[in-house]
Amino acid sequence: MSSTLPASLEPIIPGFHPDPSICRAGEDYYLVNSSFEYSPGIPVWHSRDLRSWTQIGNAFSAAQDWVPGHAASSGGVYAPTIRHRNGTFWIITTDVASATGQVLTSATHPAGPWSPLRRVEGLPGIDPDLAWDGDDCYVTYCSTAPAMRGIAQARVDIESGTVLEGPYRVWGGTGLAFPEAPHLYLHDGWWYLVIAEGGTERGHAVTVARSQSPRGPFVAAPTNPVFTHRSTSHPVQNTGHADLVETPTGEWAAVYLAVRPRGITPMFHVNGRETFLAGVRWEHEWPVFDEDHFTVPSVGRSFSDDLAGPLHPRWVSPGLAVDDQIGGHDASGTLIRTAAGSSRAMTAVVARVTDAHWTFSAEVDGVDGVAGILLRLDDDHWVEARVSDGSAVAVARIGSLELPLTDAVGLDGGAVRVVVRSVQATTQGPDDIRLAVVQAGVEHDLGRLDGRYLSTEVAGGFTGRVVGVRAVEGGFRLRSVGYDPTQG
Repeated sequence: MSSTLPASLEPIIPGFHPDPSICRAGEDYYLVNSSFEYSPGIPVWHSRDLRSWTQIGNAFSAAQDWVPGHAASSGGVYAPTIRHRNGTFWIITTDVASATGQVLTSATHPAGPWSPLRRVEGLPGIDPDLAWDGDDCYVTYCSTAPAMRGIAQARVDIESGTVLEGPYRVWGGTGLAFPEAPHLYLHDGWWYLVIAEGGTERGHAVTVARSQSPRGPFVAAPTNPVFTHRSTSHPVQNTGHADLVETPTGEWAAVYLAVRPRGITPMFHVNGRETFLAGVRWEHEWPVFDEDHFTVPSVGRSFSDDLAGPLHPRWVSPGLAVDDQIGGHDASGTLIRTAAGSSRAMTAVVARVTDAHWTFSAEVDGVDGVAGILLRLDDDHWVEARVSDGSAVAVARIGSLELPLTDAVGLDGGAVRVVVRSVQATTQGPDDIRLAVVQAGVEHDLGRLDGRYLSTEVAGGFTGRVVGVRAVEGGFRLRSVGYDPTQG
């Protein structure tokens, strides 16, 4: 039986889906998220009701000259903005690994195909936004230029990416740390500039200013911050980085990022920053967030797959391209193989973890080398079960330390099922990770890891957990994988 929860408690897009940006075309809503080092990049989502979302693709791929594996952990794609104008969808974002400015792409439908990338040079910074005043297109962004810290802006030729005027500084925020994530809207004759301040951790907040020109000068709202959970005991924290959208009926809503920390202080979030939904109403000409205006349905997030293709857009890689790691499919399964090339991040075929507790299993056969079933936060924080000819062992990496969790378990050869589980914590952390291998109906324990070691509070960075498979050496046949939320 399905149920609903207040939007302040239940993400509309759970798991590692941060920095949401939203637009509307007619009755349809489209949303994108940051993807950092993972490729294909920028997940694209569709909804008709703001509450239930379906991933329809990824915007950045080799077709846009996007190079998989070029970014290290928490590098790559930062904070895209999606907008719709005159039948064309536009995405602008920052590739921090290239350090050459902002990146533009466009499409007539968000499912793609998306155009080749256009670089917007001369605007050093992150979190770019797009807004139009008549035919003038403005890119508003968080400047990292030493002489222009804060929120900056430039007038840009959207077709070529050429800067026509600027950049110039438009607002420094309210005085909190890290003014960033600007979005600009025209409402009732005023231009509203909504930004994030306080950092994307526990001090995160939404602030707003307005002007009668998109260029400013901007005057801050008297009630700033207009939305935050800082210094509260609310189970959802780090709220901020909001983007607003107007519904067909003239109402307003906002999507924003937040985390769901667990365990003892400082508490630990493991699935990354997730996408949440709030209502917005206008009082005294300023936006007011109503985070419980909506209820969000609790939906099943189980899936099973054999990676035989065409692949679901959930499958990504932090390193080399997913397609380069998958060979042919036959009666024995899909070939998972090592990929040749240079990568600044671990290479694997993974999907984002979306639940507090869950089970992931993979049935492997025909191992010629070493098969890995991997739970990853970043290159230096992961755990995996490794299956080779005749044995299985769980290995964890925490920082510079990489060790087996237990002694290797002997296998008889043939197909085995590897299981990775998130279960209730034994040490007041967010969870424990248990690994096992099943052969001939018998489950053999491969060890347990404190889930705090795979949390952002320990590892740092901006991503969340992903789970999947990789060929550590050689290759193997994957018969199937499955993911199921559990009660822990």
